[in-house]
Amino acid sequence: MHTTLAVIAGLIGVAVVALTTASAVQTFVVPRGTPMLLTRWVLLAVRAIFIMSMRPLRDYGDRDRVMAMFAPTVLMTLPVAWIALILTGFVPLYWAMGGGSWEDSMLASGSGLLTLGFHAPANWQTGVLSMIEAGFGLGLLALLISFLPSIYNCYSRREHLVTALEVEAGSPPSAPDLLVRLLEIRGLPLLHTYWSVWMHWFNDIEETHSTTPILVYFRSPAPERSWVTAAGAVLDSAALALAALDLEKPQPDAKLCIRSGYLALRRIGDYFLMPYDPDPGPGADTPIAVTREEFEEACHRLADAGAKLKADHDQAWRDFTGWRATYEGPLLRFASLCMAPPAPWSSDRPIHFNRLPVTRRRARSRLRPHPQPGALGRSRFSSLVRRRSTRSIR
Repeated sequence: MHTTLAVIAGLIGVAVVALTTASAVQTFVVPRGTPMLLTRWVLLAVRAIFIMSMRPLRDYGDRDRVMAMFAPTVLMTLPVAWIALILTGFVPLYWAMGGGSWEDSMLASGSGLLTLGFHAPANWQTGVLSMIEAGFGLGLLALLISFLPSIYNCYSRREHLVTALEVEAGSPPSAPDLLVRLLEIRGLPLLHTYWSVWMHWFNDIEETHSTTPILVYFRSPAPERSWVTAAGAVLDSAALALAALDLEKPQPDAKLCIRSGYLALRRIGDYFLMPYDPDPGPGADTPIAVTREEFEEACHRLADAGAKLKADHDQAWRDFTGWRATYEGPLLRFASLCMAPPAPWSSDRPIHFNRLPVTRRRARSRLRPHPQPGALGRSRFSSLVRRRSTRSIR
């Protein structure tokens, strides 16, 4: 009987250690954002604590200061969870190999994992096991130390252009403000270079944020800035320029910028199992969160600034709707998920997406098509959000 229990306990311990190691390797080593249940559960648990702590807060600045600690806290909590699970997983292994009582096995596991050496091995088998466990502890520490610089390097590259956008698009960033300011400094002939720079930015965040999804939650140094609102302002300005401006030269870089933008948002959203329509309908057939009145107001501002607009406003609206539909779904869901500061045409009208699925089965059900119209969610962090009914973009 004791031999049978020892084998069962040993198999349970091996399974716990193996699954924990797989979670750590997938998160820190494998260059791909693979959803792991343990990582997801830690993120959900920490997020729930932060949401509860923000309930009495009403000012966005106070909430932003709290949420600025969310991503670093998740990053620090993951190694603690892995260490705790590895320590727990080795306990039945020590017991199965004759390490004494369960209390002695717990002390032996802690001594080996933390390399404290206060507990002498009961036999040579537990001595070898202690050395193996010490390797796991040192390995996790080394992974974390090597992982942090790469994360902050990616974060710094992302924030460089987000910060620079405030000079051109204001704070919060706005697509009409961006184009009007470029008109005022006669920078429209240089738009192709502008779209090219941001196209490379979208390519960069697709690679970094899909490989290391925790970067999505890292907030900008200034409360009024966010990578989500920056992406929205740039994509809207490119769509507005293509649809409404009568430019002398074609703007293929603007089209490539929009394409790189919606591909980046979709690829990053795939980790969070974010639904979107891969092939939205053309033109005005696809409803968007921006109204025709807002579009016309933006066109009037551009005309007052000296821009030459296309004569057919109906076709311009259809073109803008077609461009906007390609990226609006993921953009507005990221505005909700990241609790982005209020910004025109993006985080002032988010689609509610604050809860991640706890299991893969629930995740798959979320991705099923929903033919019924949805509603744009209300952000908890913006008093500027307007409730409006529209079809939820899958």
